[in-house]
Amino acid sequence: MLKKFAVRNYKNFKEEISIDFSNTAGYQFSTDCIYEGLISKMLIYGRNATGKTNLGKALTDICSTMFQTSRFMNDGVFLNADSREDAAVFSYEFNFDGQPLIYQYARYSDLELQWEKLFIDNKTIFDCNFALGKFNFDNLKYIDAETANIDRYTQSLEEGEETEEISEPKLPFLRWLISNVAFKNDSILIKLSNYVRRMVVISAGNAMRFRPRRMYDGFFESLDNDERLKDLEDFFNSMGIECRLILKKLPDGQRELYFSHEKLVPFFETASSGTLALFDLYRRLIPSAWDPSFIYLDEFDAFYHYEMAENVMKFFKKKYPKCQIIMTSHNTNLMTNRLMRPDCLFILSRSGTLTALCNATERELREGHNLEKMYISGEFEQYE
Repeated sequence: MLKKFAVRNYKNFKEEISIDFSNTAGYQFSTDCIYEGLISKMLIYGRNATGKTNLGKALTDICSTMFQTSRFMNDGVFLNADSREDAAVFSYEFNFDGQPLIYQYARYSDLELQWEKLFIDNKTIFDCNFALGKFNFDNLKYIDAETANIDRYTQSLEEGEETEEISEPKLPFLRWLISNVAFKNDSILIKLSNYVRRMVVISAGNAMRFRPRRMYDGFFESLDNDERLKDLEDFFNSMGIECRLILKKLPDGQRELYFSHEKLVPFFETASSGTLALFDLYRRLIPSAWDPSFIYLDEFDAFYHYEMAENVMKFFKKKYPKCQIIMTSHNTNLMTNRLMRPDCLFILSRSGTLTALCNATERELREGHNLEKMYISGEFEQYE
């Protein structure tokens, strides 16, 4: 699991912003927010333009570094506009079955690395400084990777500089290593790879009405199964949307989803923004054959009534007890010890600091405190 994360000089975060998932306060309520001593469910509040979306992008930047995904590439300014540093620095600390792993790197942009380092059990496994052309691969034997053809890797860097045939001028060594060495299934790098591949960011939105229908053909095909369709129907009902669903195959071969009434009502043309947001959430996560390791739900409740937002939180806590889930919200109704706890509720400030509620007041917060009332009255105002 991810234990600590830090980034600086990235988008609106000029100074370092960090999250320590191991920094728990020992509360004996809402214990389902903690898994194996680490925060597994977190809710972040922040005023508009404080960087909640950017924090999610930063947390999952490792996905594009390790696997060259195009998740957020070329989505605007990468470095902080007020910083004089020429690279953004990312640091990820993981713990897999008691074994610590730290992966750090610096980027000039979303395509180009300045340097990268890997530490396992406090030992430097490799250190690549692409800017200076200096490399240290002395401890690859520690991870049973001594057979890696380092000359071939360094040659690929030179070829990339000369021909510009690869999209990223400096191929991350960790990406190359995982792709070119046959590690054992219990290798810590395989565990890291499996974790990072299952990290996902989901942002709220109701643009589904305007997306090409072909984007959903595969999902509709999967719904052409009574059990799967009933599961989607049950999901809506558990969220407070009472409905019955019918899937029909049209003469042109396409499938169409309907609400079942005396007359069939087309789902996409009549569903509310909240219902569409729930549908998209279900489509992207629930039926998947894989279990997510990390989910960043950005303003997940933007289209939900507060009771539905609570239902969604309860559903995810029950559905994914081991998954680390970070949610962002403006909904103060969710700031309650019934759902969360003071060491799992955070405030993101305009200056780019992230503070747990238990550290944002001189009071000793207890289960009986009305956190929402305290927030609205300005108890935590200096941390906003």
